[in-house]
Formats: sequence, structure tokens, C-alpha cells
Amino acid sequence: MAREVAGGKVHVVPAGGGPDGTLGTDGGRIAAAISDADSGAGVLVLADIGSAVLSVRAVVENGDAGGPDVALADAPLVEGAVAAAVAASIGADLAGVRAAAEEAWDVRKL
Repeated sequence: MAREVAGGKVHVVPAGGGPDGTLGTDGGRIAAAISDADSGAGVLVLADIGSAVLSVRAVVENGDAGGPDVALADAPLVEGAVAAAVAASIGADLAGVRAAAEEAWDVRKL
């Protein structure tokens, strides 16, 4: 969905799941996704639950992502991803993309 609303201008790379396709998180998969998503402007990461947040933080702090500027957004996963993709597609910098994702907390459905 995020790719579609961004009109194909944004590289969205999923990294969910643990080793061997199990539930959970995999630091190697996260690091590879960050490297793959990097186009030089930085990478925004959204996580669904606490273990994913911890894994992303570990990857970034250990330098396992290979050096791109990485920001972890405190945002709802789906709404934040869509808002971030739209912001990135219109040229927002990493801080602006992160802000767009985090502002998605304020979007009410009812």
C-alpha cells in the first residue's frame, strides 16, 4: 500500500519475521533491508512491536546496517508507513518523513 500511494518513487523494504520464516525479528534481515532501502537520503524504519524496536536499535547501534543515516519512527505501522511514503515521494528529507509517520498517531478513524 505504501509503495502504491508513493507512486513507485519510494523504496519500501519489508523485514518482518524471524530466522527460518518464523514469527519474530531477525537482525540480519533488518540490516539487509536497511542497506537495500538506502538511496543516499537516509532510511526510516517502522516497527510493529517491542521486540522489533529492540532489534532495530541493536542493528543501528552496532553499525550492522552498513552506514546509512537511519531513523526509527515512533509511529503506527500501517498509517505511519503510508504517511512516510507520501512525504518521501514529494521530496521530504529524513526528518520530514519521520515527522509525517509520527503525525499519523493523530489520525482518527472514528
